[in-house]
Amino acid sequence: MRPATNTDGNAVRTLVFEVLREYGLSPDPEGTDADLPKIEEHYRDGWFSVLEVDGQIIGSVGLLPHAGTVMELRKMYLHRDWRGRGLGRLLLNQALDEARKRGTHRVVLGTARVLGEAVALYKQSGFRPSQEKHPASRVDQAWELDLSEGGLRSLAQPLCFSTCSLLPFSWLF
Repeated sequence: MRPATNTDGNAVRTLVFEVLREYGLSPDPEGTDADLPKIEEHYRDGWFSVLEVDGQIIGSVGLLPHAGTVMELRKMYLHRDWRGRGLGRLLLNQALDEARKRGTHRVVLGTARVLGEAVALYKQSGFRPSQEKHPASRVDQAWELDLSEGGLRSLAQPLCFSTCSLLPFSWLF
């Protein structure tokens, strides 16, 4: 894994849009996917990394800060040819480690039910469902993870979806 740069934007966009279409979800280049052309600018206060094999980007994952000690997990995607090898878990664990290093107490995310593998990974990693409404149209589930208790306890306080970030949540894979 390595930090992403703006020069990775097209490759990450291709990966993201391929995965979206694979699962019957629509890309939103003017909305929730508007962060892809200028990764460095959109994630300047956060973190975005890519997983690369032989010069090809096969995975991505990012974090965006929200109010206080909350970060949003974004753009976690993995190319279909590389799934089932523990690389999704690697992407998630790297993001959670980075969140901990930054003093994050809670990680939030939005995803889609059709992404069954991702939802299972979030559950296995200690994420708990949230009842909050998610603003991205392709997202039908919101999840949260409390890192202050080792990542296994969900926080009772409400999530901040609409006013904590300039960018809307994205579904993740």
